[in-house]
Amino acid sequence: MIKMCTRTRCTQKQDKQIRKQVIQKVKQRRNKMLYIGVDLGTSAVKLLLMDGTGKILNIVSKEYPLYFPHPGWSEQNPEDWYTQVMAGIEELIKDADKSQVAGISFGGQMHGLVILDDKDQVIRPAILWNDGRTTEECDYLNNVIGKDKLSEYTANISFTGFTAPKILWVKNKEPENFARIKKIMLPKDYIAYKLSGVHCTDVSDASGMLIFDVKNRCWSKEMCEICGIHEDQLAKVYESYETVGTVLPEIAAKLGIPESCKVVAGAGDNAAAAVGTGTVGDGNCNISLGTSGTIFISSEKFGVDKFNALHAFAHADGHYHLMGCMLSAASCNKWWMDEIIGTKDYAAEQKTIEKLGENHVYFLPYLMGERSPINDPQARGTFIGLTMDSTRADMTQAVLEGVAFALRDSFEVAKALGIKIERTKICGGGAKSPLWKKMIANILNVKVDVIESEEGPALGGAMLAAVANGEFASVEDAAAKIVKIIDTVEPDPELVEKYEARYQQFKQIYPACKELFPKLQ
Repeated sequence: MIKMCTRTRCTQKQDKQIRKQVIQKVKQRRNKMLYIGVDLGTSAVKLLLMDGTGKILNIVSKEYPLYFPHPGWSEQNPEDWYTQVMAGIEELIKDADKSQVAGISFGGQMHGLVILDDKDQVIRPAILWNDGRTTEECDYLNNVIGKDKLSEYTANISFTGFTAPKILWVKNKEPENFARIKKIMLPKDYIAYKLSGVHCTDVSDASGMLIFDVKNRCWSKEMCEICGIHEDQLAKVYESYETVGTVLPEIAAKLGIPESCKVVAGAGDNAAAAVGTGTVGDGNCNISLGTSGTIFISSEKFGVDKFNALHAFAHADGHYHLMGCMLSAASCNKWWMDEIIGTKDYAAEQKTIEKLGENHVYFLPYLMGERSPINDPQARGTFIGLTMDSTRADMTQAVLEGVAFALRDSFEVAKALGIKIERTKICGGGAKSPLWKKMIANILNVKVDVIESEEGPALGGAMLAAVANGEFASVEDAAAKIVKIIDTVEPDPELVEKYEARYQQFKQIYPACKELFPKLQ
């Protein structure tokens, strides 16, 4: 046996220590690296600065105008977005070590149509997601082309907010502008182009255009033909966590950041928000109780329900997701409290509610029509079951329960596809109500997790930028390390049973009223 000399052992020990120190220094350097998340919303852009550990260092918001040139129309000037994004970034990083800014990525309002000419100049104002001018084009797509064909080509059917009907509208109503189109872009992708010079999009945002083959994560040749466009007029598609380029030298100089700063594809607002809440991987769920409501379910496998009741989109984690969107969620409670009862003390009104699972009053939360899963713009809000002994508290309870029941409608569609959901995260203004969270836990029979930081798409964008820089091994890894659960509401078996009976009754109300609603318009 050859004995190792003391010097060799010592040298090896020193080498290990040096390697350890180097690794530590790399980690420290990485922790100092900074990432910018840009949430390009409808009324404002929200910008977030995050370090390599996931710590949020600063948040800035900048507003821009929204235009309604005709009833039902909704437009914005893309240059307003860019101006405020640049001003926002300057303010965001003014006190930071700008040399450490390593990546920028995005979450943004989906479906909007931005069209550029051969000089990359904006041809006309962007037509936004909430624009309702495309009724004729939607009817053509759904009824002439056919929902079955649309679902085959894109995994979805047409809604007025989607991009494809907007393209058809420009083709039909503004042929001179249509003829000038060199590039078709989405809102956040226009900002990515302005920063990097690259015409790009990501799979999640592209999914909401109705010209994207979601299952195969590529443009649909059939939909391009239907819309009268060529594939080279569309941006190159990336996964949400992929780098599309680096900031242009003039942008780097203006902001004082390195030219090596990566511009990362990003995601549509809901997918980016899902990353920010850790709703990634298989069978994870997030419920958003904002003005509108969404139920977002991540899945490793592609799936479409036969009625296209839920949106089937590609997800920012490299997989897929299903999403149900209800038009009125927390806004139902706001309407009831502010306009009907006339109070701002929401918590006080909820304190008197005690008989959970025993309320005989029901409320359909369709104050603005409804999207998922019934897709009926003529549906209306409805109280039913009132008697002489019904109280103000009963009606308040019915409003909260009605929203939860409607969320379960979308939840049931996902379950029918074989997706098992045992828990959900929750966010949005309505999530501040302990009572509402308890109702949702028992009506859906799932554990409801409350997360520490709720910064939505901006945080998701920053996390995607960090993944692209190798800070985390994957989007799922980033979510596991950054998103912290601080509370969980458990379902109560007795309440679950009571609410199951109530939900079965709730399910019968809309079908019974459906034929009446058009006559009430």
